[in-house]
Formats: sequence, C-alpha cells, structure tokens
Amino acid sequence: MAALQSLRNRLAIVLVCLLLSSCGFHLKKASNLPEDLTVMVLTGDDEKSALFELVEKELSASKVELHKRSALLPQLYLRKDRLERQILSLFDNGQVAEYELAYSVSYSLKRPGTKAIEQNFELYRNYQDDPDNALAKAKELDLILTEMRQQASRRIIREISQL
Repeated sequence: MAALQSLRNRLAIVLVCLLLSSCGFHLKKASNLPEDLTVMVLTGDDEKSALFELVEKELSASKVELHKRSALLPQLYLRKDRLERQILSLFDNGQVAEYELAYSVSYSLKRPGTKAIEQNFELYRNYQDDPDNALAKAKELDLILTEMRQQASRRIIREISQL
C-alpha cells in the first residue's frame, strides 16, 4: 500500500513538471536591457533611499555597468518615492481596521541626444491594522513596504528595457 502511494506521488510530480514545461513556464530572471543601456548613470533625488539601492542591485543583476556623471551615457533619474495611506474600514469603536497603501514611483530615462522619457506608476496594497498587536503590525508594515519597493525596482528595470 505504501509503495502504491509513493508511486502515485512520484507520478503526480512528473505530471506537474511535464505540464509546467509544456506550457512555456520558466523562472523569472533579470531583464535583458538593450545594448545602449548596458552602461549608464544612475542618479536620483535621494541616493540613499531603499528604492535607489534596490534599483542599483537590479541593474547590477542585469549586468549594467554604472558610472558617475557623464553626458555621453544614458541617465536613469529616480525621483523621490512616496507612500500614502487611505482608510478603508473602521472597527465598531472607531479605530482604523484597514488601510490602503499607495506607493508612488517616478523616474526618467534620458538617452544622449534625445528628450527624457518621464514615467510614473503606483503600487497598491491593503493593510489590516490591529491596535492590540501594534509591534507585530509595525513589522508587517515594514515587510509590505520592502516588498513594494522590490516590486517597484523590478518594474523600473522591466519598463526601461522596453522604452
């Protein structure tokens, strides 16, 4: 009986692998940037921000060589990112139960001899608050913000690869 269950499990794993490979599924990797963007300048309003550091890491993972200021190289300029909270629901006692977080990112890409391309986008998440577990909820909010910044940095790289 145990041998039959083991055989079923192995067959199920093989079937899942075949289905995934036949549908064209593949793991995400660093974006392939056009050749004119393999060397660039990365600057921003706040070069010590978490988003700036994440974009820098994403560019390095995409094998982009970063230089200091140069008018002859493409320039990616990150504007200050912004987080806004909006109340979605309240508890019966009037305390906030749920927020909507809106993370706004704005940047521009300037290639030599062309006009800068301005881009911006927003990412949204819902966040449930619990005044009884304030410390745990503060940690959860930090995790959510980190994930939003990571998603934003990957999106920036993906977008500039298509511009």
